[in-house]
Amino acid sequence: CFFALDVVEFIYRCLHPRKERLNMAATAEGDALYHYDRVEQDRQLAQERWKESPNFFQHVKVSALAVLKMVMHAQSGGKLEVMGILQGKLDGDTIIVMDVFGLPVLGTETRVNAGQAENTYMFEYVDMSEKVGRLESAIGWYHSHPGYGCWLSGIDVGTQTLHQTHQDPWLAIVVDPVKTAATGRVEMKAFRCYPQGYKPPNATPSEYQSIPQDKIEDFGVHSDAYYEVEVSYFKSSLDWKILETMWNKYWINTLASSPIVTNAGYTTSQLHDLGRKLIKSLEHASVSKIPKSKDRAKLTALAKATVDATKVATEASHALASQLIKRDIFSI
Repeated sequence: CFFALDVVEFIYRCLHPRKERLNMAATAEGDALYHYDRVEQDRQLAQERWKESPNFFQHVKVSALAVLKMVMHAQSGGKLEVMGILQGKLDGDTIIVMDVFGLPVLGTETRVNAGQAENTYMFEYVDMSEKVGRLESAIGWYHSHPGYGCWLSGIDVGTQTLHQTHQDPWLAIVVDPVKTAATGRVEMKAFRCYPQGYKPPNATPSEYQSIPQDKIEDFGVHSDAYYEVEVSYFKSSLDWKILETMWNKYWINTLASSPIVTNAGYTTSQLHDLGRKLIKSLEHASVSKIPKSKDRAKLTALAKATVDATKVATEASHALASQLIKRDIFSI
């Protein structure tokens, strides 16, 4: 319950129409984005402009409804991965995700794949949607990475490449429900794969991100096979009313929750992983200063562990500060 309210709070906060908030669409524009022009979509599909460039799609706009449904579905899987389908449309080099639906499949702690039954479910769902006037087509898939960040594994790359080959345009979104609950911010990223055999020119190491020790190798092997697509959010007038109603009704529950207690399991797992990284770094021990943010791709193993330790400590400090402030103000 508290997790759901934290997500609602994030979306409510981020999608509030304020001028200084870049990357957010106004409500009127959000209403317009829900309009589906079949003739225009058929024209864009026939042009197949995404074949002109390996990284043609640069932007993704996701509705507040879709964000909420994806995160709640991901959270329902616990430590197991779940997956679902994105529904939406194209707008030049932008993919617009209007809605999503979950597939009746539950993976393991490391992988999730759709079989024949799940594919049949997907086609029947899309067909039924069209019969009730929901014309937006399937344009991608989403799945969860509970506790280990947003990136594509080797299996994910294979799945995404297969769909881009036979069902393009197709987008991959990864959601981390554990980090979302721990930080109070939706941890979600979107990706597209490069064509098989393509090597991005002048490829530079990406910004360092914290990956669990047992996932680092898989992350590194496939990191050049795909690229990240910028994600922004939008809401319709109805989305805004729903979020506002939910927030006005349940805000006290969020205020009464304790992030220290709620995130205890996640924090413990982070500390265990940090310990493994420190032990690993002893094998390549070297004394080095922590580079600035722009040079973090060149961090040593020990320096990377230091960055991860700082991140864990910062999150714990924020949770403690939040609890102390609530205690002093509300005596809770």
